[in-house]
Amino acid sequence: MAAPRITKVFAAVNLGSFRVSAIIAGLTEQGEMVVMGSGHRQSQGIKRGYVTDMVAATHSVRDAIERAEKMANASVQSVWIGCSGAGLASTTAKVEVEIGGRRIESDDIEHLLIAGREVIQPDGRTVLHAQPAHYTLDGADGVPNPKGLHAERLAVDIHVMLADGAPVRNLKETVENAHLRVEAVVGSPIAAGHACLSAEERELGVALIEFGAEVTTVSIYFGGIMLGMQAIAFGSGDITDAIASAFGIRRYQAERLKCMAGSALASPADHREMVPVSAPGDPEQGSPVARHADDKNRIPRAELVSVITQQLGVFTDEVGRALKALGFNGKRGQQVVLTGGGAQLPGLADYAQAALGRPVRIGSPPTMLGLPPGHATPSSSTLVGLMLYAAADPVDIRKIGPSWGPTQSYSGLGLIQRIWHAMKDYF
Repeated sequence: MAAPRITKVFAAVNLGSFRVSAIIAGLTEQGEMVVMGSGHRQSQGIKRGYVTDMVAATHSVRDAIERAEKMANASVQSVWIGCSGAGLASTTAKVEVEIGGRRIESDDIEHLLIAGREVIQPDGRTVLHAQPAHYTLDGADGVPNPKGLHAERLAVDIHVMLADGAPVRNLKETVENAHLRVEAVVGSPIAAGHACLSAEERELGVALIEFGAEVTTVSIYFGGIMLGMQAIAFGSGDITDAIASAFGIRRYQAERLKCMAGSALASPADHREMVPVSAPGDPEQGSPVARHADDKNRIPRAELVSVITQQLGVFTDEVGRALKALGFNGKRGQQVVLTGGGAQLPGLADYAQAALGRPVRIGSPPTMLGLPPGHATPSSSTLVGLMLYAAADPVDIRKIGPSWGPTQSYSGLGLIQRIWHAMKDYF
């Protein structure tokens, strides 16, 4: 069977606090996404979503994209990048114009969106997105495309995502130093929402919780658009650090314990199960003996789960406060979707459901041709979502309208020729 013909190639890089990931995908003639290559490496120079060492972060980006290029057997010059720090904030704005009962044309929609620029008030912050979500005709909302319909008044809801300017510039410069052009900086909740949420969930009302390594974002969708979001300075890496501190072991050992033997739910058998701190092949010299360990450097699984659940209590308390502040109640849906690397902890959905009092499911990227199993997990939701967002060709009201080229000045003979051509064209 012949390979599908690729008509357009997209590349995305997600600069996470735990790892930097890159993906290259192509859009086929049938409109399907095919993953051509992917790569990732341990993150360096990034803390809580902020660039703290540009040289180290640039090296991580370059390494990840080179691995993806090698797998795809192709090179890329531009990428879409995700942003989870930088003080992300989300808001909505509404603008309305008179139509007078006539048929709505493309020009009417364009003028409406251009008018929407005036209602955006960034207050000195950087606008990452300014997208029309849906339209309203004479009070009837949820109209996806009003062209060709008749109305007295036409309105549009615009979703705006803001960020602090300096951290965003640091992210862009980090990627540009890796000899890549930045197509756009995309808020991670937007990207993760593209990967994990259905159109019906966004319409009925859903809370998306992206549980990252050092940052958790809580975003609310209702009526098809994001209504608001909050970032929490807590991630799965904080659970790892708590395990390392509780047992006096190294971070890489704590991370392995969390991933291999950790759980969000306690079991009666946990007290009888001993978990080895060191894996086969680990250097024995200089390796610390864990607190409460037996003579084989094993710890009770019950104590490991206890440390994890104590930290999850802090996590769900913070999430609960964020949901309350964002007005997520029964009137705007009950469903909660957990995604991100931290969402892979066994039993987390059940724990969160009990703690938050709402149905919770784990969100993962959709299945697509060529997507490696390692990227078909909640930890890659933002990365895959960046690619899907790019392929969707999103509308930004800041780019609506005629594009003006640079102004050219004329003098001497050039000015005379310019006037002559203008008179000839006019008369």
